[in-house]
Amino acid sequence: MKKLLFSITFLAISQLFFAQEGNVINVKIPKAEKYIFTPVIDIEASNVKSQGYTGTCWSFSTSSFIESEIYKNIGKKIDISEMYTVRNTYPIKAWDYVMRQGKTQFDEGGLAHDVIHSLQNYGIVPESAFSGLVNGETKYNHSKIVPALQKVLDAYIKNDKNSKHPNWRKEVDSILNVTIGKTPEKFMYDGVYYSPKTFLKMTHINPNDYVTLTSFLQQPFYTKFILNIPDNFANGSFYNLPLNELVSAVDMALKNGYTLAIDCDVSEKTFSQKYGVAVEPKNLSDNEKAMTYIVTEKEISSEFRQQEFENYNTTDDHLMQIVGMVKDQHHNEYYKIKNSWGTTGDRIGNGGFVYMSKAYFKLKTISVLVNKKGLNKTVKEELKI
Repeated sequence: MKKLLFSITFLAISQLFFAQEGNVINVKIPKAEKYIFTPVIDIEASNVKSQGYTGTCWSFSTSSFIESEIYKNIGKKIDISEMYTVRNTYPIKAWDYVMRQGKTQFDEGGLAHDVIHSLQNYGIVPESAFSGLVNGETKYNHSKIVPALQKVLDAYIKNDKNSKHPNWRKEVDSILNVTIGKTPEKFMYDGVYYSPKTFLKMTHINPNDYVTLTSFLQQPFYTKFILNIPDNFANGSFYNLPLNELVSAVDMALKNGYTLAIDCDVSEKTFSQKYGVAVEPKNLSDNEKAMTYIVTEKEISSEFRQQEFENYNTTDDHLMQIVGMVKDQHHNEYYKIKNSWGTTGDRIGNGGFVYMSKAYFKLKTISVLVNKKGLNKTVKEELKI
């Protein structure tokens, strides 16, 4: 029988074994490997919370980010009130909606820079001073707040002569006081009386330290621009970097001990809190398998990222906090993401944390908020920050 010569390439993640029986060659397919994660970077972060039935992930994620910043500044773990920021931001959204005569989005959403704007203007308070829960509530539910507010605002915009809400500012404030609570002017914390602004001063948080980074092709790189996404009602500015430099900036910040707030798309089937992973398989047929097994992922180019953004496959639907990095047994790196959906999936996943591959990050991330002190000198010079 004619001899056959096989050239076998051994890959790092699998081996092929050939056995000849007559004229039939049997190939033993290696078993798929389950993820085995080990920590690379783990930065101090507060416990996972639940945003409940609200669209306030922007406040939960960025407040958690601020908590990590406070710990880095003064070594104290302080539970910051997410709802204090939410309560102060609704009137700003209402003003924007009225001035645009109702021709803009009005909902519960927001972005990381809205928290920075709020603390700059109104300070911050601990959870113990303002929980945002009223009338004995134990879980957040804002499903009725926006409809109630919008009814008042629309009546004013339409100049309804029969409207009972001629002074929309007072009506908005009244609704928020009833549904979220009246914000405190003074409160006690660790035996000391503070106002929201003196409490902010105590934490050594400087609002001017924070910048938002992104990567899109519609604007020149290394410039600042307003990103036109629905939740950017405040017209916040974003610094534009090439995609690989955005990834490098995130890596550098983490290595320097700084967390980041991330705005991204989590609507993909391969983003799973249940399993605690977010990946971007090369083959759609691997989507389910990728929840528990390592699979080959897509190579993400700037052009493909842009295409997915412009056709609405990538949207700004959720914000979280990047608190570290892990790697699998083949040294693939993943960002450790703290979510705000509670600890659902604890038995299978990572107790409210999601390990996001760099392929998923490249494709599905809208932006990151970071302390500019965590960036390297070159990036800061390129962006003039």
